[in-house]
Amino acid sequence: MEAHYPKYLLYCLLIAGSWLLSCVLHFQSLSSSFAPPRRAALVVLPAALDASFLPSPTIEADGKTVVPSSPSPSSPPPPPPSCEGRYVYMLNLPSRFDMLRDCVEGSPLFDDIWSWCAITVNAGLGPKISPTAGNGTAGIIPSTGCTDQYALEVMFHNWMRRYECLTDDASTATAVYVPYYPALELHQHLCGYNTTARDGPSEAFLRWLSSQPTWAALGGRDHFMVAAKTTWMFRRDPGAGDDGCGNNFLGQPEVANMSVLTYESNIWAPRDIAVPYPSYFHPSSSGEVSTWQSRARAAPRPFLFAFAGARRLKGQLAIRDRVFDVCEASARCGMVDCSHGLEGSITCRTAAKLVGLFTSARFCLQPRGDSFMRRSSIDSVMAGCIPVFFHRASTLEAQYRWHEPEEMTGGRRSNGDGDGRRRRYYVLLNSDDVLEGRVDIEEELSRYSDEEVAAMREEVIRMIPRFMYRDPRVRFEGEKMRDAFDITMDGMMDRMRRIKKGEDVVLKGEDESYEATMAANDS
Repeated sequence: MEAHYPKYLLYCLLIAGSWLLSCVLHFQSLSSSFAPPRRAALVVLPAALDASFLPSPTIEADGKTVVPSSPSPSSPPPPPPSCEGRYVYMLNLPSRFDMLRDCVEGSPLFDDIWSWCAITVNAGLGPKISPTAGNGTAGIIPSTGCTDQYALEVMFHNWMRRYECLTDDASTATAVYVPYYPALELHQHLCGYNTTARDGPSEAFLRWLSSQPTWAALGGRDHFMVAAKTTWMFRRDPGAGDDGCGNNFLGQPEVANMSVLTYESNIWAPRDIAVPYPSYFHPSSSGEVSTWQSRARAAPRPFLFAFAGARRLKGQLAIRDRVFDVCEASARCGMVDCSHGLEGSITCRTAAKLVGLFTSARFCLQPRGDSFMRRSSIDSVMAGCIPVFFHRASTLEAQYRWHEPEEMTGGRRSNGDGDGRRRRYYVLLNSDDVLEGRVDIEEELSRYSDEEVAAMREEVIRMIPRFMYRDPRVRFEGEKMRDAFDITMDGMMDRMRRIKKGEDVVLKGEDESYEATMAANDS
């Protein structure tokens, strides 16, 4: 018993204390009617019983600290001000539509550098780039990723997983993101397959998508997705039979209601929205961007112009053949030839070679390839190399309307400098004039003075942040610099808000009067 004496004493003290407290409270309640009113005493309850005494959480928005009002127990907390009109609901897809389900370490697909699994590593950025001594790019290209040009579906999905305004409540969302990879799916049977093989998988997906509850509200008009190829690969003529390449994904009625991001749109009758190809530069801070820009400015540029690409069989692209002929004949042209089968393909997938070439030239030639837009055009911007186009539809101005600010346009008057001067950053040559000998590429580019070249290059370098995709695993915390992801989402959220308001958001083609003035520069 003696060993337990302290415990029993404690119990007695607790009981006595409780009795005394109840007596005091009872006395106060009886005397309250006779005493004048007093200020209520603050009673702090244990956290296990009540946590309402905790201060309201603060929210950082636009550089200001906001303390939201306390919500009632029956209603959800109010949304952060910075997410108003920007909430996105991300669909969960069945595993049968997951293109990466077989991309597991040790699988044959994972180890095949030519499979679509190769682009999934490093959050879609591809294998990290290791600077090699003597490759001419030391201090120019950072160790980010050897990014495949068709990797944007994977990159964007990784970015959306970290989007600050994701919501689990579809009814409160401004938009619905569909993380399907139509380009990776098509890549398995791009050419040489019958229409059933090319169209069947995406048609099955669209049947599933259009049966979902989120689709019913607006018939899919608030849905958006990325299709990481040019628009033409998804617009095969249904009556063309089994010949050719591509499928009719963008021609399906369900997709006509959605907003789809592609690498190239038809500028005369757009039904999808073009966003830049991913390049090799994926910074994790604005400081890395500034360093990159400084190095691009300071890079020695011994070549007047440069070109990287391949010829087409049987002279199918005459402008390309002419560019090859000009480069091979001129000591002022630097060139990476990608024409030699597998070796050429590997060469043109080597970031160090391409970036080293473009940072050593004043101008970078961008003749059209299988379609008007080239990933090389974005690579040249990242390197601070002035792009030279041969078709109106190949220009960044015509394709990437969200990403090219108006005050930096190449063919229209500036709205930002106040005196109406044009601020050029690219050269547009008429392909017919080049092919017929009326324009000599080298002679034309030689006419630009050092001052003009420096001014144009500076405009290109200033555009780098808008055309680059940062590492999707990071955010530029507290920094105002906006990259291609941010600008794409700004444009998409504005479009979705207008849809929710019932506004007409049908994409307009090139203005006829403006197109007429540019007709001489197109072919």
